Amino acid sequence: MIVVMGATGATGGATLRSLSALGVPTRALSRDPARLAAALDGPALALARPVAADAADPASLREAFQGAKQLLLTMANGPRQVQYELNAVEAALACGVEHIVKVSAPAAEPDSPVAVSRGHHLVEERLRASGVRTTVLRPYAFMQKLLLQAPAIAAGVLPGAMKRARCNYVDVRDVGEAAAEVLTRPESAGGTVPLTGPRPYSHQELAALLHELLGHPVRHLELSPSEFHAHLAGRAGMPDWLATHVVEIQQLATLREEEPDDAFTRLTGRAPRTLEAFLGEHLHHFR
Repeated sequence: MIVVMGATGATGGATLRSLSALGVPTRALSRDPARLAAALDGPALALARPVAADAADPASLREAFQGAKQLLLTMANGPRQVQYELNAVEAALACGVEHIVKVSAPAAEPDSPVAVSRGHHLVEERLRASGVRTTVLRPYAFMQKLLLQAPAIAAGVLPGAMKRARCNYVDVRDVGEAAAEVLTRPESAGGTVPLTGPRPYSHQELAALLHELLGHPVRHLELSPSEFHAHLAGRAGMPDWLATHVVEIQQLATLREEEPDDAFTRLTGRAPRTLEAFLGEHLHHFR
């Protein structure tokens, strides 16, 4: 049995859809199973069974993990993410889970300039120390996060704080497919898997692409990190911690040159989705 934590999140939901498409039953965890059941309604998620569990309650996790052999550990970034994920790891170990797929992030290092990545490092270290079989997925920036910038882009402006640095983007659906692969093919499990799209984009290149697809000018507006944070927390309505995270991710791109990785193609046998295709699907959000 495969247990999916973070089942109502983007990565958890994408993984559940991929596993259901493969005919694999899953146990999907949520603090609110009724809400999750409504979200899972439909043929694409017919094989996902909602189960009540709270990451803040280790006893509920141990009950939910009974009989499970694999765990997808993907939880929303947030102030208590590390503690919640460590609770899940300890419960999984206590219940004899044999393989944990941890959705992490780039630069998951103790001195990372990205606070969320430092937290991922702590969880990865616990997994390494435990000896349990672990697969670490390291997706780069989700294409879906660009939708948070839709109002500004619709007004013809793409704000950012990356200068001319290029950022890797990956479609969360590809992350779900990669997770499903390592959960269903034992020979592909283990190790660390970076996940990117086919090519990175600077904000200047992204603005030009949006201009081409939308048919109206989109200009890149370079802001200082503090100005960009104010924009995200104000006009984009992000919580302060999330705005800080987005700024840190963009600053990371200015410190470390990002290149595409072919790990997704080696894992799945197909090319990752392109940013052009994603934007084409969602143009109505940017008009």
